[in-house]
Amino acid sequence: MRAVVITEPGGPEVLRVQEVPAPEPAPGEVLVTVAATAVNRADLLQRQGNYPPPQGASPYLGLECSGTIAAVGAAVTGWRVGDAVCALLAGGGYAEQVAVPAGQLMRAPQGVSLVDAAALPEVACTVWSMVFGAQAGRLQPGERLLVHGGSSGIGTMAIQLARARGATVFVTVGTPRKAAFCRELGAEVAINYRDEVFDERVLAETHNAGVDVVLDNMGAVYLPRNVRSLAVGGRLIVLGLQGGRKGELDLGTTLAKRLTVHAAGLRARPLPQKAAIVAETQLQVWPLIESGTVRPVVDRVLTLDDAVEAHRLVESSEHIGKVLMRVAG
Repeated sequence: MRAVVITEPGGPEVLRVQEVPAPEPAPGEVLVTVAATAVNRADLLQRQGNYPPPQGASPYLGLECSGTIAAVGAAVTGWRVGDAVCALLAGGGYAEQVAVPAGQLMRAPQGVSLVDAAALPEVACTVWSMVFGAQAGRLQPGERLLVHGGSSGIGTMAIQLARARGATVFVTVGTPRKAAFCRELGAEVAINYRDEVFDERVLAETHNAGVDVVLDNMGAVYLPRNVRSLAVGGRLIVLGLQGGRKGELDLGTTLAKRLTVHAAGLRARPLPQKAAIVAETQLQVWPLIESGTVRPVVDRVLTLDDAVEAHRLVESSEHIGKVLMRVAG
């Protein structure tokens, strides 16, 4: 089968499409013929040599995919050859076929094309578990959510889900075009971080009350301002480190406001935890997608042969939503 291979750590140019051995499903797994996959920032880090796959995972890039089941391994129930699915992966989506633990499969939602369904697993599972999950964000109707990188795949999903569940959404973005898109999607306040200091705007808009949850992709550089932006009882969810790994946390403010800092991450979790998140996401989010209340936001669809271009595009941050690569069909 064909797969995208990292020839050596480096820039997008190190990616090559090559013939590789096809996977076979182990007990508890299914084999999926991939229709499409998506590019995530974790893929860029892995390509650079900074984010190796978990032990036992596929060496190939790709944390999500859509497609059809080609074979069912032993001890798998509830799935049949030919079922249209999408899947949360620990790796392997940039290939014509991938072996997936059955617990990480979701049925492809009705009303969404099979290709576009590849835009859903990573963002839907991350946002549901981190923003709304009982162990993390616990966002409630009537509360306020601040999303950094509002026009990203994660951001566009967070805006829609939070609005659908009765929360008020603030976002930070880098361009007027992205700000306008986020407002159209449901964000009440869009802050261009190039022109404004986001915590000052948040406090002004909330009459110094702050927001209840911050979904942060920046890490260290935003840490003090995220703490300042949070309301009493606020929750900071860190899911990216684009602005650095080490920052100073004001414990006095954290104690006074009774804040919670929670680190996100799905890829390296044990299978039972991921399966529980996948099941809960399908239960809670899929009805909103199938009703049209929430939709995948796809910037463009390239092909597996365009992996270099796809990585360059995501690194440029010029896209809105997800960048997909069609694999089959």
